[in-house]
Amino acid sequence: MAVILLNAVMHAARRLWSTLEPLHGVQYFTPEVREAGKAIGLRGYWDTYFAFRAAPLGPVDAPGVVAMFGVFEPGMVAKALPAAWTRSSVEACLSARSSVAAQVLRGIGVSEVACASAVALLSPLRLAATARPLGAANAVLPLSEDPVAALWQVATTLREHRGDGHIAALMTAGLSGLDGMHLQLARTGFDPEAMRQVRGWSAQEWSAARESLVERDLLFSDGLTPAGSAVLDSVEDMTDALAWQGGLSSLPVDEVVEVLAPSVAAVWDSGLMPMANPVGVSRP
Repeated sequence: MAVILLNAVMHAARRLWSTLEPLHGVQYFTPEVREAGKAIGLRGYWDTYFAFRAAPLGPVDAPGVVAMFGVFEPGMVAKALPAAWTRSSVEACLSARSSVAAQVLRGIGVSEVACASAVALLSPLRLAATARPLGAANAVLPLSEDPVAALWQVATTLREHRGDGHIAALMTAGLSGLDGMHLQLARTGFDPEAMRQVRGWSAQEWSAARESLVERDLLFSDGLTPAGSAVLDSVEDMTDALAWQGGLSSLPVDEVVEVLAPSVAAVWDSGLMPMANPVGVSRP
């Protein structure tokens, strides 16, 4: 999802994502997540990443994860899945990801009281599940009695629900996940080579996708064309609308954002979440 600049007219769904995404994502930038995976038999960072994130789906194979995550080169995913399920279990991955998330968030000073308040505001939510596999799979997981772990799971459910809608919005616009990354990079300025590497694409595949967007008049050699900017705006607007219509409209978004503001600031102040990051979330 593209980098979002906070302002007074931001859609409420996007404001909520900008609040929850750092709380969900910070663990993936810490050494603790690799160690948590190693402790249950997983091998290396990407083995852990794919197994932890896919665990709510059950012991899923690589093609399903490629389709649902939307941005990774298929061979990269296949190096981790399904082999990870022979080294560890879904149950172990679910437990480990919750524990390490709570550990990381506590370590940077996230407030238990704020987490409990936010969970109380968010947990009554009922999200539309149709065509939202990651959101739906996360939504049925039981919440921990630990308020920090519970907040992480609620944040994860909502971000995966939004992500499912984002993939749908890209498809509606005639874009692949790889296309979407190129357009987002042209707007955000995140290092394209770094993104290529962390998503597993070869230099040839990466360049071919970019050239296709140039031919479609969506990219200049050095940035978005007006048409490309309009398409990217439409994708983000549809992502907001799908999230909002899918259940978020019943939430007290302003109250949630206010309650969690100090915790989100603690994430950014920790320096663990890079200001320039592949997800595209930015500090308010």
